[in-house]
Amino acid sequence: MPVPCQQSPVLAGSATLAALGALVLYLAKPSGYGKYSESLMPAATRLSARAAWFLQELPSFAVPAGILVRQPRSLFGQPATVLLGLFCAHYFHRTFVYSLLTRGRPFPVAFLVRGFVFCTGNGLLQAYYLIYCAEYPAEWYTDVRFSLGVFLFILGMGINIHSDYILRQLRKPGEVIYRIPQGGLFTYVSGANFLGEVIEWTGYALATWSLPALAFAFFSLCFLGLRAFHHHRFYLKMFEDYPKSRKALIPFIF
Repeated sequence: MPVPCQQSPVLAGSATLAALGALVLYLAKPSGYGKYSESLMPAATRLSARAAWFLQELPSFAVPAGILVRQPRSLFGQPATVLLGLFCAHYFHRTFVYSLLTRGRPFPVAFLVRGFVFCTGNGLLQAYYLIYCAEYPAEWYTDVRFSLGVFLFILGMGINIHSDYILRQLRKPGEVIYRIPQGGLFTYVSGANFLGEVIEWTGYALATWSLPALAFAFFSLCFLGLRAFHHHRFYLKMFEDYPKSRKALIPFIF
């Protein structure tokens, strides 16, 4: 028996994402992990970066993937399941590839717990809407919103993965020093990896044409944009020869 769509939790979840994004901008503080963890959370209990990223990102893959595989096989190939598959593909990479390759600093457990809760809720929200609420016409695959959105999603994911690769090459295993990233979109912005993810989720919101995806794209822009801003300011203070023409997140603009 099909599960009926409940609009109230969808609206509540979307509003929560948007409110969290606005709160992040209002507080304007860097998140307490990575290069900011020592100054913001000096006494925090920590986990290795690889274990922490794996555990934090896992529910964003496992929750929607679990919902996806429970659907009748006849549904596979429909726009909603294909779009949810894109969401799962991103978090498969973040969970099983990025987490095993990262060379980041030890991760505060308190921040890991918050991230785990967020990823669980967002994964459930996106999957629930697409599987039980979204209705797409048969011609959605030829709609410009789907085509452009998927293109932006794939482009952004490619930028994100390539930028993460550049950042990893700046350190040897075990190092925690900082160097100026060069190449790719780092030529233009300090947060090239963040820009890739912002493009990715903007494309996803366009391709799904949904309120939950739009709210998540807004949250991502707020959270990652602020992080790019703090990274940019960090680099300018640390390196006297940091490229003055380089922006924080958006080439030539911000």
